[in-house]
Amino acid sequence: MAQSQPDPLVLVQKYQQLVIAYETLDHEIDHLIMAHGGTSDKMPPDALATYRQLARQRDDIQNEMRELEQELQFDDES
Repeated sequence: MAQSQPDPLVLVQKYQQLVIAYETLDHEIDHLIMAHGGTSDKMPPDALATYRQLARQRDDIQNEMRELEQELQFDDES
């Protein structure tokens, strides 16, 4: 039995949700970095742990976005 193809609209909506989540995390990371002199080197241990956790979450979301881009066959040349 063949697998049915996912609905492209559902995939695009999921992608949009991921973009919003990515941008939200990116903003939080920027705010955290700027609150500590513009570099993670100046962060106290608790802030550094938060920074790393947010960065991991952002990286995971970016990986999901890349997978969806491949599934949707986004093409920079078109």
